[in-house]
Amino acid sequence: MKKALKAIISWLIILIPFAMAISPAPVNVFMGMLIFFFLVKRIAAKENIFPSTPINLPLYLFFFVTCISLFNSVDLKDSWRGGVLRLLQYVFVFFAVAAEAKDKALIKKVCFSVFFGVMLASIDAIWQVITGHDFIRGYEPILNIGLLRATAAFKESNMLGIYLSALAPLLFGITFYFFTRGKKAFFGVISLLVLIATALTFSRPTLLAVYVVFLFFTWVKKQKIIFASLILLILISPFIAPKQVKNWAKEVNYNPLRFMCNDDRIAVYRNSFHMIKAHPIIGVGANAFMKSYKKYKEFPEYRNVVTLDEMKAHNLYLHLAGEVGLVGLGIFFWLLYKLFAFARKAYKKTTDHFLKTIILSLFACLIAFLVNGLTESSLSYSRVAILFWYLSGLLCAAASLSNADRSKQS
Repeated sequence: MKKALKAIISWLIILIPFAMAISPAPVNVFMGMLIFFFLVKRIAAKENIFPSTPINLPLYLFFFVTCISLFNSVDLKDSWRGGVLRLLQYVFVFFAVAAEAKDKALIKKVCFSVFFGVMLASIDAIWQVITGHDFIRGYEPILNIGLLRATAAFKESNMLGIYLSALAPLLFGITFYFFTRGKKAFFGVISLLVLIATALTFSRPTLLAVYVVFLFFTWVKKQKIIFASLILLILISPFIAPKQVKNWAKEVNYNPLRFMCNDDRIAVYRNSFHMIKAHPIIGVGANAFMKSYKKYKEFPEYRNVVTLDEMKAHNLYLHLAGEVGLVGLGIFFWLLYKLFAFARKAYKKTTDHFLKTIILSLFACLIAFLVNGLTESSLSYSRVAILFWYLSGLLCAAASLSNADRSKQS
């Protein structure tokens, strides 16, 4: 029975990132099954339901503050279902991946699942822009400022951007720093397709996230020439950008904040600060940002923009601070620090080339997700929020596996 449960859990872990490219329905089914079989396996083996990881304490505290935040919620039912219970699901996904993916063969299968998932989404995005609809769900591309923006099987371009930028670094890292010869050439072509699809989203935070990822890779690997080339690229980008983008930059008076965020987002940010100021400790309640937003709108709003009465913060960090307060946001930063410190230590000490590349690539995946969060409430979108917890669990598993391998050698 133990072997059967382990096999089921392993395949569910493998299938989740690929299923994300298709539809949220199979992801939700796989996530529910993963949690169920993980709990059955732990209980049957009389093991601790919550295995030990470097972020257990901040994770418990983050969940506790999320529960406490319900005292300020304007809709307890919605906060309980969409806030507390949803977070609990993600916590179990994190623990399931962190505990069960401590196997090189399984991690390799997860990598190929990610590769084919981003490849499918990328081909679908390119097809969508060429033909006018994607071949998975029939969605049409979005037209903004005269630009056709790809969405693939996602409803929004920014959602596709979050998915691609959060998973593509795993493809890039393994392709450039682990594969050799034939595999490097094949997955190099796939990487190019992914970059084209990412560019076709015309999602500014996504493009920034990918750019930061390449800077991160070249900085860690001490590739000075490529690092300098990336700096040069950002300097010449205003001259090689599409005409529509140049016109947009002119319309916002070349203000970098307005260019990256749009006036409506800046208006939401200002209103978000009013919300945080009113409830700085535990926020307005989990999953209650949108329903509370109207109360904190200023009049007139920034540059006379009129935002909707129900809005997301369009910033991961402001959204968190609004819902679970500065205490919750501080604990989240502590969680990130503990996770990255653990991964950094494992990366520096491991001598296994594969695990070293995996840790570096997963580190980059999370960086991309967090950079995208500068202008998107990434953890509040159910379609892509699971990425953060899944990748965090996988990073913990890979780093723990490298520590275990090092202990055996010594």
